[in-house]
Formats: sequence, structure tokens, C-alpha cells
Amino acid sequence: MARSNAQATEPGTTLLLSIGQVLARLTAEFPELTPSKLRFLEERQLICPARTESGYRKFSATDLDRLRFVLTMQRDHYLPLKVIRGYLDELDAGKQPELPGGGTLPAPSMLSSERRLQREELIREAGATPQLLNDAISSSLIVAAELYGENTLAVLRSLVELQRSGIEPRHLRGFRSAAERELGLIESALIPVARRKDASSRAKASELAREIAGQLEIVRSSLIRTALARLDT
Repeated sequence: MARSNAQATEPGTTLLLSIGQVLARLTAEFPELTPSKLRFLEERQLICPARTESGYRKFSATDLDRLRFVLTMQRDHYLPLKVIRGYLDELDAGKQPELPGGGTLPAPSMLSSERRLQREELIREAGATPQLLNDAISSSLIVAAELYGENTLAVLRSLVELQRSGIEPRHLRGFRSAAERELGLIESALIPVARRKDASSRAKASELAREIAGQLEIVRSSLIRTALARLDT
């Protein structure tokens, strides 16, 4: 992970941000980001900001892109930090790594600015109808909002394809119930950590929750693949 730190101190680098400036740029997109979270990610060697002679952290544009990438992978893909770090290490080595379950992700700089879509833009880009979006909202598959992100766009596009196979949002209401049951499992597992109220424990609880969610996703995907294999026999 030394690459990020080296780039932050290269001659000619003009963008050096304090922790406060980083938070000002990213908290609208990642409301849970705090100074404790930044320090926690540094401890896990996912980001390596430069230090001034007085010991203050300074973040370069590369650090900012890397941080946004890590936070996006946590939020949208529920990946544990150790998986994200391994992925970034291989990217730094010039490789094209795969994530658990297959597939690759774009490099950090390609995730530097997630689009926010208004309702009409969301419907148009997904190739959906207003009624499909309304049905998705009423079935608790999508949360109504003034602006929608890339994750919602991906969900709506999937619903468009499912609808072509005769699967409507109302058929997927059980997904919401299953997600709530998984949330209950995660909350139960977090009780020992959640009892501690300091900022470091809150950051660790947030990371543990995402790690558990990532592991549950792997189990779920494996069960589906196994079931599909039986259909082919």
C-alpha cells in the first residue's frame, strides 16, 4: 500500500487535504464517514496518507480516489476490508484480480464520482417504466428518494430483465423479509462490540457488520449456484 503514500508526497502534487477537508468532500456521499473511520482504514493499511512534520495527515487526490473506492466497495458490494485490501494490492501489482464469486471491478480512479439520478433519468437509463419503479418501491425493493445512485440503477435494470421473464417486483417481496432476517443475525453478532460506545468500537462494529454481510452473500450465492446445477442434471 506504499504507492498511495509515495504519490501523496511526489513533487508537483498540489492537492493535499486535511482530514476535515476529506470529510467535507465525502460525507454527503458517505454519511457514516468520520475521523475515527479514516484512522481505522489507515490502521488496516487501506489508505496511507502522507504526514507533515507535525504528524498531521495529508491526503492527495490519489488517496481520495482510493478512499472513495474502499467506501464504495463496502457500501455497494458488502466486501470485507481484507478482501478490498487484497484486491487493491493486486491492482497495485499490475494484475487484474477477481472478487469472490468471480468478476472484476474498475480501478479506484474510475469510481471517483458516482452519478446521482433524478427519477426520470433513472427510469430512462434503466429502460424501465414509471409503473415498474412504483411497483419496486411499493414492494420495498427500492427506497423512494429525490436522487438515486448507481446501485439503484443496477437494481432497476435487473428488475427490467426479470420482468421480461415474467417475474414482477411483487414476486420478490420475500427478498426484503430475508434481508431483514439477515440484519437480525448481524445485529446479534455485533452485541459484544456495540456495547462499547467509543468511536473506535463503532468503526469496528461497522466493519464487522459488512464482513458478516459479505460472508452471508457468499453463502447465498453458493446455494443458488448449487440449486441451478441441479436443474442442469
